[in-house]
Parts: sequence; C-alpha cells; structure tokens
Amino acid sequence: MKYFFILLSLLLFTSGLYAQTTPKRKLQPDDVYRLKSISDPQVAPEGKWVAYVLSTVDSAANKRTSDLWMVSWDGRENVQLTHSPDGESKPRWSPDGRYLSFVSSRGDLPKSQLWLMDRRGGEAQKLTNLKHDLEDYAWSPDGSRILLAIRQLVDTTTNKKTPDPIVTDRYKFKQDVEGYLLREPTHLYLYNLVTKKLDTLTRGEYSETSAEWSPDGKQIAFVSNRTEDPDRNTNSDIWVMDATPGATMRQLTTWAGADRSPQWSPDGKTIAYLRSTSETYTMYDQSVLMTIPVAGGMPRMLSRGLDRDVSTPRWSPDGKAVMGLVEDDRQSYIARFDIQSNSSTKQASGERVFSELEKHPNGGWLTAISNPTLPTELYALEKGTPRRLTTHQDDFLAPLQLGKVEGFTSTSKDGTRVSGLLFLPPGVETGQKLPLIVFIHGGPVGQDDWGFDLSRQMLAAGGYAVAAVNYRGSNGRGLDFTKVINADWGHLEVVDLLGAVDYLVEKGIADPERLGVGGWSYGGILTNATIATDTRFKAAASGAGVSMQLSFYGVDQYILQNENELGLPWKGIDNYLKVGFPFLHADRIKTPTLFMVGEKDFNVPAAGTEQMYQALRSLGVPTQLVVYPRQFHGITVPSYQKDRFERYLSWFDKYLKP
Repeated sequence: MKYFFILLSLLLFTSGLYAQTTPKRKLQPDDVYRLKSISDPQVAPEGKWVAYVLSTVDSAANKRTSDLWMVSWDGRENVQLTHSPDGESKPRWSPDGRYLSFVSSRGDLPKSQLWLMDRRGGEAQKLTNLKHDLEDYAWSPDGSRILLAIRQLVDTTTNKKTPDPIVTDRYKFKQDVEGYLLREPTHLYLYNLVTKKLDTLTRGEYSETSAEWSPDGKQIAFVSNRTEDPDRNTNSDIWVMDATPGATMRQLTTWAGADRSPQWSPDGKTIAYLRSTSETYTMYDQSVLMTIPVAGGMPRMLSRGLDRDVSTPRWSPDGKAVMGLVEDDRQSYIARFDIQSNSSTKQASGERVFSELEKHPNGGWLTAISNPTLPTELYALEKGTPRRLTTHQDDFLAPLQLGKVEGFTSTSKDGTRVSGLLFLPPGVETGQKLPLIVFIHGGPVGQDDWGFDLSRQMLAAGGYAVAAVNYRGSNGRGLDFTKVINADWGHLEVVDLLGAVDYLVEKGIADPERLGVGGWSYGGILTNATIATDTRFKAAASGAGVSMQLSFYGVDQYILQNENELGLPWKGIDNYLKVGFPFLHADRIKTPTLFMVGEKDFNVPAAGTEQMYQALRSLGVPTQLVVYPRQFHGITVPSYQKDRFERYLSWFDKYLKP
C-alpha cells in the first residue's frame, strides 16, 4: 500500500509539471540578443564534417562576435572550435583535411591575419604578418601553397593626433562602410607553407578578385575590370594565368558587361561563370549562367531562357551539369543546368529559401534553408531531400509563438498581378479586421520571400497584420518586371503597394481606418512616395531614404546610377525633379511619420532623411527624427536594433491603436 501511494504521488507530481509548462510568448524587441546566424559553411575533403561560422551577440560588449564550429555530416555531433572574443571568419579546409585555416585579428592585431589550426588538437598558429587587408584566400589543390587576395591600402596615418587630409581623384569616391575611396587595388599573392615565403602574382593599378585554382593547381582564374577607368562602368572579365610569379595574364571573356564568379569544371577544361544581361550599366539586371572553354572560344548560355537571376554556380562531380541557386517568385531554389541538353530542372524548392550550395564527396550537397518560422540552418541535400544538420535556432524558437505567414496575389489598378506575403499576429482569430502595416523591402532589385523575417515577425507580434509586397522593380518575376521602373521611381511601385492594401481591405483582413506603412533604404524611399500619394495612412516609419535625388548627386555612392539612369543634372533636370516629388510635394503629406537613419550612412546619407523630417516639421505634421550614432546604412549595434524595433512598435501603436 505504501508503494502505491508513492507511485500515485509521483504521477500527480509529473502531471503537475506538464500542467505548469511555460506557455509560448510573443516575439519581443530584446529577442535580437538571442538570434544567431550561420554563414560560410565548408565541407571537409573526406566529407565527414562541415565547418562554418556562427555569429552570436555579446550583450555585455553590445556587439556581435563570430566563432568557428563543426557539425558532423550525420548531424549527430556539433563542436565549437574557437572561443576568442576577437572573432574568426572564412574557415577553409586543407586539401588533406588535416588543417582548418581561418582569418582573425585575435590578440588586438592591427590587421586580420591567416591562422592555421591542426584538427588533431593544439592552439592555432598565425601564418601571416600582413600590413594590408586580406580580402580572400584559397588553398592550392596539393596543399603546398595558399593564394591570397590582398588590398593595397594607402597609409592615411589615422593614428596621428591630426590625421592627414583625405585626397582622392576617383570618379566614384565614396562607399558605405569603406568611406572615401582611394586608389587601393587588390592583388594576388602566393604563400608557400614550407618556405613561409610570400610571392607576388599580380601588380599594377587594376584589381584582381574572385580567384580560383584550376583542379591541377597549375592555373588561376580571376575577375578584373581592366578598362581605362573601372569606376565609370560595371565591366569585368574572367582572366586566366599560370600560378607562377611573372606569368602572363590571358583574357578569357570579352562581354562589355559583367562576367564574374568563375568555377573550374572537374577536368579543368571549362569555366562556368555568371554574366550580366546588359552590356551597359543598369540597376535592373539579373545574372545569367554561362560556360566557356579554358582554351578559348564562344561562351554558352545555360539559363537565358529561364528569365530568372542565377547565383552560386557549382559543377556536379561528373562535370555534366552546373548547379545553381535560382531567385524565383518569393523563393530561392536549387536547379541543375545540364550541359549537353542546355535544360534546367529543379532539384529542391518549395515555400522556403535556399542560400548556400557546396559539393559533398558522396554526390550530395550542403545547403542552408530558412522558412517563415525557422531562421537559417544547415542541411544535407541527398537525392533532392533535405536533412537538417544544425539546430542552433532551437533555443531561439523554444519560448516563442510566431505569426502565421501566407502568400497572396493582388491586382493593381492597371491590371498588374503582384505577389506578396501576409504576416498575421500569433493566435489571431479568423475574420477579425486588423491594423495593417505595409512594410516595404529595399533594393529595389530584391524581394520578400519565404525565408525567416525578423522585422515583419516583430511587427506581427505587436498585433499587426504585416504585408510584404513584391512591387514592380522586385526580383523573382523576370527582367521586364524589374526594369520597368527605370528612371520612374515611386510611381508603379506605389500603384502596386496600394493595390495590395485594397486587396487586404476587400478581403476583410485589414481595417481601412488603421493603415500604416514603413521600410528601410528603398523601402524608406517608397514610404515617402506612398504617403505623398495617398493620405489614408495613419502612421509611417521611413528609414534611410531620400526624396530629393537632385541634392544627392555626388553625395551618395550611386553616381553611376544617377548619371546613367537619371542623366546629368545640367543637361536635363526633369528626371531628378520627377523622382523628387515626395519632397517637392511634401505639403500633400498628412501622415505622422517617424524618420530614422545611421549617422555615417554613405549609401543613402542622413541628409535625405533629414530633409523629409525638416519638411514635415515645418508643415506641422507630427514627426520625429532618430539618428543612430556611428552607424552606417545597416544598423549593426544590437542595442540600436532593439531600440529601432521598440520605436517602430511605439510609433505605430500611438496612431493605429488609439
């Protein structure tokens, strides 16, 4: 009888534990501190392990840090390899699989150096003592040498109490994060692991990037723009040279547009690469998959008939096909392009996004997958079936109840069919009219897809239906759909955004009296255009945008686009004034608007945001300006990311939830 009561007590205690299980909660702004990111996965030569970079937030230091990890191909073991607070990146296996190299500035080094870690154990050893920036590197097939791409920095002596003046004569003279651009070409070097000697492969005023060894280790393919003034065009070609100092370069491609991302075939006779569709500069382009004989000859197009952007070309082990990632309507899928038949077939697709592609010795592939309720994880892809390898996101997701995401298609007033995604608040009841936020993607040549989206999930957690609309100009629907907005910003895109709003109102999802709009970068530009076109929106949040492009000629980093798309201001000002209508007609804006920007943004400088803020402030429209100190176009400090989410929610709550 005693044992019966003991057993009964245990059962009651256990059932009590289940009853007290913590319920799922909604996403909160401080969850930015918990989200991890995976990047740069590399398969070991024997195929048993995958090395990769895991980025996490150091909340005490208020920054992200990165470490190297390994996961076994069967997914049963996961090992952290580095624990340095300085961070590590670019893991690469030696050809024999004995060593793992990486890049780090650990120990307060002034420049990042190349390090070597023995897989059998022991501390990593520093290989290089570079005075310039290491851009990239690659092991030779025999493991005796490492190819380095090093950017030749001009000494600006910033350690002086009074730094030297910055002097440049470049046509394009500024770039976000990099700052003012000097003439600092990237050149190729060979590091001998036996002699520890560094030999120079290339010199001169031009840069050489994206370098790849031939399978036999005798040649190197690379990308270079060797036109008279590379700043004035987007030309780049594939070049080949012997892997010896003083060797002669041989130009392989001659397309006046961009040729890039060379990949050697397994037999070393052919190079697969990506080519632009246009020979002249255009913002609205997509990459076509090509092949060309290494000995020279006519290039072949493998993906032209697809009319979709292709990336990440990788040869199949037998050399009969090239694999690649294809950007399609709201998704990114893996495709196989057959060399002989010149046809393509989907290998893995669906309502998810594939973002990595690396060969495995067993004939399978390593990839990364994200979907609306799962941030990026690594997967093995075998016979078209994904098998999950990493589980880093489980801790992030465990306490959360995320919003449901569904696709929709709206029709704009001119008949154009537009794809979108709708994020619904967690636990929302069907048939309930909700406050709606149209949150607009940047680019414009990008798209909202079936990948995990922290920003829209965060807004949905605040009780909002959130619409992600792939307006005209977006990727994934073909070249004509993308380039139709050329020199006509804020017109057709806004027609599509308003068409999506009308659709969601008609379906009883959105409350027409509680509409908001927001976005960052081109999303900020379109936010300004939308509220200058339609006054039905009760709140807006415009980030890092511009509405008076004329004032940005020579101020932002888009001089090629400004001159090629809008023209020279002194020869024809009409295009500039046309796209500047949100500022020139600011008196039409009635929507309370929150403006936000990074202080050091060279992409879309803070002046563009400040101009619109000042206009609305002068007009008496409720507005606020938030400037994040020392931030570029992307806000990277974790506490600022949290702050931005808090301000979004507070601003929209004030006007959409009175």
